[in-house]
Amino acid sequence: MSEFTLHDLQCFDAVVRQGGFQAAAAVLHRSHPAVFAAVARLEQQLGLQLLDRRSYRVRPTAAGLSLQGRAQSVLRELDGLRVHAKQLAMGEETQLRIVIGDLCPRPHVLGLLSSFFARRPGTRLHLHYEAVTGPWERLFDDEADLILHRIDKTDPRLEWLGLSTVPVVPVVAPGFLPFPITPAISPEQMRELTQCIIRDTARHSAGRSYFVLEGAHQFTVADHQMKKEIILQGMAWGHLPRFMIEDELRCKRLLPITGRHFPGVTEELVAARRRDRAHGPVANELWKYLEAQAPNLRSVVAPVRGHLRARRRPQASQGRGRSGS
Repeated sequence: MSEFTLHDLQCFDAVVRQGGFQAAAAVLHRSHPAVFAAVARLEQQLGLQLLDRRSYRVRPTAAGLSLQGRAQSVLRELDGLRVHAKQLAMGEETQLRIVIGDLCPRPHVLGLLSSFFARRPGTRLHLHYEAVTGPWERLFDDEADLILHRIDKTDPRLEWLGLSTVPVVPVVAPGFLPFPITPAISPEQMRELTQCIIRDTARHSAGRSYFVLEGAHQFTVADHQMKKEIILQGMAWGHLPRFMIEDELRCKRLLPITGRHFPGVTEELVAARRRDRAHGPVANELWKYLEAQAPNLRSVVAPVRGHLRARRRPQASQGRGRSGS
């Protein structure tokens, strides 16, 4: 059996995944004849028929399907090796782009970033604030190296560090409700009142809605601080991260309305970055630094035991929309 090349394997894998030579050529940025020749060469070198070409959409034979499974493992290792080589070749980055999401305890996160970058004057920090799905869009558009936000942990494109859980509580100001606070408060009752939600900063991605009560009159704001002020003034109700309102809950300037229909949730704040991108030495130092500092961050935003427990949000429960409450 003659030796075959990684290029031949890449062409064969692309043809199987795309269902044809023309589509594979487009994905690989190569010509149709080059891809066709690579697959034919691989079949000849292996002495196997890898593709069934009798229909419009080519399909792998049993041997081809078996080989592709092994080939994909090799190609993933190759991609990892390329990323690692890029990391080794990179000097210290001149800049890092970080996005803080709406769930971050900003004073504490900014303090961590300030301390880290003060010791690395050669790397300029570019800092952005985004809300709801805005941080994800920045990351997947290659406009951010790192985000501090909630994510879908099942997304294979991401690697992440757990930083803290963030309980999010539905609250009102005293006297806001025209009826008593009970665990049985219903969506029908709350729909008659104004709800305050956060504007999704994503520019082109399909958004998701968080806690939005459809049909209710809404105030839309840029961040949780503005939302908190509106709720404190008795102008609306809404959900707020508990680390922002511990004092107000203690002195009863804000009242929780948690119950069967409005249980609150516990979100997970993470540091996340792309798996398929090279990360330089400063980015990797920051990654290790955030991992080491996570226990301190948890002590700031961790829930108080036995008080206002919130249920953890299941990933599948997120609805479609463009804003969050």
